[in-house]
Amino acid sequence: MLEIVITLIAVFGALGLVCLAAAMRVIKQYERGILFRLGRITGEPRAPGLTLIIPFVDRLHKMNMQIVTLPIPAQEGITRDNVTVRVDAVVYFRVVEPTDALVRVEDYRFAVSQMAQTSLRSIIGKSDLDDLLSNREKLNEGLELMIDSPAVGWGVQIDRVEIKDVSLPDTMKRSMARQAEADRERRARIINADAEYQASKKLAQAAQQMADTPTALQLRLLQTVMAVSAEKNSTLVLPIPVELLHFLERGARDGEPPARRPEKPEKPEEPATPEEPVPQIAPSEEPASPYLDALTGPPDLGAVLDQPPERVTHAEGRPEQP
Repeated sequence: MLEIVITLIAVFGALGLVCLAAAMRVIKQYERGILFRLGRITGEPRAPGLTLIIPFVDRLHKMNMQIVTLPIPAQEGITRDNVTVRVDAVVYFRVVEPTDALVRVEDYRFAVSQMAQTSLRSIIGKSDLDDLLSNREKLNEGLELMIDSPAVGWGVQIDRVEIKDVSLPDTMKRSMARQAEADRERRARIINADAEYQASKKLAQAAQQMADTPTALQLRLLQTVMAVSAEKNSTLVLPIPVELLHFLERGARDGEPPARRPEKPEKPEEPATPEEPVPQIAPSEEPASPYLDALTGPPDLGAVLDQPPERVTHAEGRPEQP
């Protein structure tokens, strides 16, 4: 009889330990426990730590209260200025009401993901390309509000939404590259023109200063020659002013003593050559005609002036034949 009692005590003790082990649950610090008793929620969510339930009657569902990072797949859409883009984003959210997140929506993660994709497509259609590229903070705020409005009823709070990347077509990338290049060229020309304007003022002041002292212009010319001649691979053609040569020659003459000045060489006498006799032409006894006198003799200015207009002399001095 004693053995039967001991056996029964041992059996009940083992059953008690099994039931206790089945009733014990451990809830982690970042979790909350929702207790279902016969299919109905009982009480408030259980706090972290050790909790007991009724085996085969209660069912404890644990809800994660950590911030969830949910990537949004890339969505392709057309912006307001008719540009096709692909935009992907990421959503940071967490559960604030574990009971609502478990009861009001079947899968809150999937629900948030679908709402984020829909909102992202809507944002793409309402925005311009420039806003997607440069004004992302405002778009992030608008996207967060669009996702957070329905998520509040699910017991989910949206902490942050970020647009990660905006993919553009290759043609649009080339167009934007040309636009950026043209803008940089414009700024470079403006800077160059401003530099030329400032340099012209300085050059005008330098020219005014050199005009007061002409020697400074010669010194500046020599400095330019020295700067150019420093490079061995260039051929320099320098026009030297004649005034500079005269100035140097005059200075050289003034610096020499009178005894050392070179005397002008005397011209060598040319040997006398015997003069050839000039043949004498005998005067003709025939009476000279006026035409022959005009051709052979020296021109008479008075006779030329007294000639009638119809007799015009040629450029060689010969009278025109009537």
